[in-house]
Amino acid sequence: MKRASQKCSDCDQLDRRSFLKAAAGATVAGVAMPMLVGQPALFAAPSKTSAAEGAAGRLYASMSADQKKQICFAFNHELRNKINANWHITKPSVGDDFYNKDQKALINEIVKNVTSADGYERLKKQMEFDSGGIDEYSIAMFGEPGSGAFEWELTGRHLTLRADGDSGDKAAFGGPIVYGHGEEDPKQNLFYYQTQQVNEVFKALDAKQSQQALVATAPKEDAVKLQGEKGTFPGIAVGQLSADQKQLVNKTLQVLLAPYRQEDVDEAMEIVKNSGGTDKLHMAFYQQGDLGNDKTWDIWRVEGPSFVWHFRGAPHVHAYINIGMAKQS
Repeated sequence: MKRASQKCSDCDQLDRRSFLKAAAGATVAGVAMPMLVGQPALFAAPSKTSAAEGAAGRLYASMSADQKKQICFAFNHELRNKINANWHITKPSVGDDFYNKDQKALINEIVKNVTSADGYERLKKQMEFDSGGIDEYSIAMFGEPGSGAFEWELTGRHLTLRADGDSGDKAAFGGPIVYGHGEEDPKQNLFYYQTQQVNEVFKALDAKQSQQALVATAPKEDAVKLQGEKGTFPGIAVGQLSADQKQLVNKTLQVLLAPYRQEDVDEAMEIVKNSGGTDKLHMAFYQQGDLGNDKTWDIWRVEGPSFVWHFRGAPHVHAYINIGMAKQS
């Protein structure tokens, strides 16, 4: 039975071609499983010679002075650090005549190379459903390839992707990223499989653990600032779980990270390892937004010193991810 639909005020406030004014002034089956810490894999973060970054460099080199004026910024520009589930950093969309045929092909190549095979197909479907396809999304570039720090970024409805060649200071994915899907029937949503997998962890908890893991009210979905080792995290600590439960958490992290390229997955898990490992993560399940009152928790959060994954599945999916070494104050 289809669950009751709810309004999404965040989406109502912004249409799909929203343009930040500041820019003007400046199913589990079939999902590939990435390597996790503890498996025999060589850590390999993205580099300036990675496939996505190479394509971004060729794209930059192909641009005219006028194109660069409209979509290129200094690496430390404030827009690079902003996140939203529905916005455009720059005004030209991928499908506009602003880009030529070869440039549009390079943009698609970058998207393909920052994702896994399953992730690429899944995000193509998401972009088509939410906005009519990648042509309705926009890109921005920060810095200059070959001349220091550089980052390519795609933004639009329910999606933020980055490729930075490890320019970000110990930040997986080049910084916070966003994904989502506007389908309000959760079982038809492209990311419902993640909620199903996360809820397998909840089902494996005993009564006392469940009480600790279940929280009444969720924080703001974009509240994903990294807290570091002195942070306070909601829910139950993975370190308190049994060996079997921890194994299930590790499988869940594999499922969550599966849409992205292996290099970014490796970097993300290396950061977790260097922050005390998965034992330092916490898992929280929120009573708020339980669609259909079926106790399949549609809003959940995985958080630790260097890791935040906030998934809001009601009324539809908005997910914010931030993985990196927190700056010590």
